[in-house]
Amino acid sequence: MILRTLVQSALKTGCLSVASEGLIRQILEIKGYQTSDLEALTVLYEAVKSGQIEREAHDTRFLSFPELHRQSAITGV
Repeated sequence: MILRTLVQSALKTGCLSVASEGLIRQILEIKGYQTSDLEALTVLYEAVKSGQIEREAHDTRFLSFPELHRQSAITGV
């Protein structure tokens, strides 16, 4: 649920904060998410990739959410 809230916030503001991105990483690391959260993260990933959402962080780590890609391959999301 929190992942979807973070994604909705980023979509609404057009910006993904460093803090939000950190929370997303922590949630993925502890595997505290549901399939619907991964769907929301896919939307976020595409929005960042297309430039619809700007990241505050300047590193490139966002572009490689291994947990998201691994789960997407499993679920087809």
